[in-house]
Amino acid sequence: MAELRSKIMLMKQLEELQANPNNIFSAGLKDDSDIYNWEIVIMGPPDTIFEGGVFNAVLSFPIEYPLRPPTMKFLSNMWHPNIYADGTVCISILQDSRDFAWGNYRAGECWLPVHTVQTILLSVVSLLSDPNVTSPANLQAAREFTQNYSEYKKKVSQCVRKSQE
Repeated sequence: MAELRSKIMLMKQLEELQANPNNIFSAGLKDDSDIYNWEIVIMGPPDTIFEGGVFNAVLSFPIEYPLRPPTMKFLSNMWHPNIYADGTVCISILQDSRDFAWGNYRAGECWLPVHTVQTILLSVVSLLSDPNVTSPANLQAAREFTQNYSEYKKKVSQCVRKSQE
């Protein structure tokens, strides 16, 4: 029953995103027979150092969605304090409070079942513009962001150029 509810909820979210496209991101299924794995394209936010980039990612949902959060991983090369070297996004709303009893997040900042694909992607776009350097996934990127912004900006520019190829 929970799996059916999860599938129905994801189908509704997909239909809504397709009915109301935007110029910030797009989302669709990797395979029409698998509602749990989505392809994501995020456009670099305007007026940021990510502007002009076209970043590919995947969003993978557990069968227990929306009770458990999905995971998001960029396939495009990314240089950001809150994105691990393998592309995995580290953002508070994708942290399950049941799995994250310690650390820098309060329960209210963690995953809540009211989040949708749209709220997740808008949060990730916002994170690109405004990294959380107090809880970095990429320590070197966080250090550069705070101590040597010109070097950080140069590496992000390389990621933007590469995403355009």
